[in-house]
Amino acid sequence: MTIFTNPTSPLVYKAVEIKKRLFKPFNSLNHLKHVHARLILLGLHQDNYLLNMLLKSIFDFNIPNYARLVFHQTHEPNVFLWNTMIRGFVNNDCFQEAIEFFGLMRKENFLPNNFTFPFVLKACARLSDSKLGVKIQTIVLKAGFDSDVFVTTGLVGLYAKCGHLDDALKVFDDIPHKNVVSWTAIISGYIGIGQFREAISVFRRLLEKNLRPDSFTLVRVLLACTQLGDLNTGESIHRYITNNGMGRNVFVGTSLVDMYAKCGHMEKARRVFDDMPEKDVVLWSAMIQGYASNGLPKEALDLFYRMNRENLEPDCYTMVGVLSACARLGALELGDWASSLIDKNQFLSNPVLGTALIDMYAKCGKMASAWRIFKGMKDKDLVVWNAVISGLAMNCDVKAAFGLFTQVVKYGIKPDGNTFMGLLCGCTHAGLVDEGRKYFDSMIRVFSLTPTVEHYGCIVDLLGRAGLLEEAHQLIRSMPMEPNAIVWGSLLGGCRLHRDTQLAERVLERLIKLEPWNSGNYVLLSNIYSANHKWDDAVKIRAVMNERGIQKTPGYSWIEVNGVVHEFLVGDESHPMSGKIYAKLSELTKELKALGYIPTTEFVLFDIEEEEKEHFLGYHSEKLATAFGLISTKSNDVIRVVKNLRVCGDCHLAIKLISKITGREIIVRDTNRFHCFIDGSCSCKDYW
Repeated sequence: MTIFTNPTSPLVYKAVEIKKRLFKPFNSLNHLKHVHARLILLGLHQDNYLLNMLLKSIFDFNIPNYARLVFHQTHEPNVFLWNTMIRGFVNNDCFQEAIEFFGLMRKENFLPNNFTFPFVLKACARLSDSKLGVKIQTIVLKAGFDSDVFVTTGLVGLYAKCGHLDDALKVFDDIPHKNVVSWTAIISGYIGIGQFREAISVFRRLLEKNLRPDSFTLVRVLLACTQLGDLNTGESIHRYITNNGMGRNVFVGTSLVDMYAKCGHMEKARRVFDDMPEKDVVLWSAMIQGYASNGLPKEALDLFYRMNRENLEPDCYTMVGVLSACARLGALELGDWASSLIDKNQFLSNPVLGTALIDMYAKCGKMASAWRIFKGMKDKDLVVWNAVISGLAMNCDVKAAFGLFTQVVKYGIKPDGNTFMGLLCGCTHAGLVDEGRKYFDSMIRVFSLTPTVEHYGCIVDLLGRAGLLEEAHQLIRSMPMEPNAIVWGSLLGGCRLHRDTQLAERVLERLIKLEPWNSGNYVLLSNIYSANHKWDDAVKIRAVMNERGIQKTPGYSWIEVNGVVHEFLVGDESHPMSGKIYAKLSELTKELKALGYIPTTEFVLFDIEEEEKEHFLGYHSEKLATAFGLISTKSNDVIRVVKNLRVCGDCHLAIKLISKITGREIIVRDTNRFHCFIDGSCSCKDYW
């Protein structure tokens, strides 16, 4: 009942006053409770119209239990109140409660209508309860709502979400006047089962019907483009968005940034980002993660600094991108500072955040800190275990990695391919051929996992480094899939280490076919020729590179000092402290030679005079970074250098001796592993 059906009642004026108040948003929960109290005092707490408005406001404050209490105190609730309760539960993610109320509603002999079914079906979809959905479809048919576009769209969404796309399509095809929500439900259904091309095809049909997609439709179809890496379709959708004035929508903009970033086009992603008038934390996170995942860590950190200056609080995904960038640069101080911006308990309770922090510490050579985070984490999923196993293997603590793997199995956690990648990489770094073979075999026989091309690459690398080149070559020939550049590159690395120029030439032929523009393949073969004094052959390789316009990837090294990352190139003189750096190198060179150090000139590619080779080697980027670290840090500080390529043999020997001369611990992380130099020795035991 409602007071408004009796306009002569003296309570009408007070009811109108409360109605006006209920139409306005509430500033606080106490304010809402005050209005509820007035309803009770005036005896209006059984007025269904006013109660309906009150319940909507209560759900807006996300207090479903309060709403349930108010509803159960209602003597004669009508269908509108039942619908408000069901919708409120769904909007507050209380899906089981929504279904429970639907059952109570029918038990009380209330007939659900076209406002009831869409929300109940949404609850079923979110719970993936297709069996209940089928029962509700029967009720829909009996109630005569099988032609209602909102109800049938709910059915389409339910079946699509549950993976029953054939059933969804049957309902969809029977809808006489399909709306954008109906089409989007089918698009989402195809995406849910991984049929991204079909999702894009449905989107094109939607446009052919002259329907205007909403922001949710665009977000879904851009996700399909992202999953396929389909840049052309993504760009055409971007043009449609721009032409139809939808580019300012932050959800659409974030999806465009994500799509361009995952397709490797960071310049286009940045243009979308810069053009957005309003940027929320999700958009910032997408851009930062895009830079981090595309090998642009400095850009990721620069953007994070800007975000911090704008007083935006980072979320979980921002922090994952920032920590990933710090990990790549070996920026331990920056990683520590960034992680301090979020409550430490979040790292211990959120496996995604915890894994990112473990990875950052591991890649910065602080395995003890990574271990502390791991031990403190409340929920350890397989990804967390994998991060620690890989970190231990990378930091040369292979036995600990093996022990942790034993614990994984003991706790009944089934390892995956990433677990074995960590173990096999550890075997490779330590030269443990028998253990590597054992783990590779157990992966197949014990855990029923199919090795990927990356696993084969690891084993080939292990065998090649150990000098078992023929066995490695035979393994490649027996692979069940086509070997890729990683596999052949691993064998080529073994050929370089053991100077097998004959096999190296055959391997390079394969590599050039697979990736003709990769300079590393040519450089590696040229190094092999140089090491064997085959200068004419080395010249031919360089000539081929010049003819094809292939340039050698420049070697960069980074070092973090006082929270600032410094970058060095070979022979770099751009640093403000360049004069002092070169003076330190000159001083070190004299001390090195006094210890009997002779530059390992075989690592220089070119057929030039020995003295010139020594000069060239002396200014490699890792040596410049090390010298800068020595003059810029305290005597008890650990010097941490990161290089984008494999550290060369001469630099490895020189930095070993520098650690002895200076009494400093120097950690260099190259593309393969960590090298921890202490008192003239390296943790890799000269095996890398």
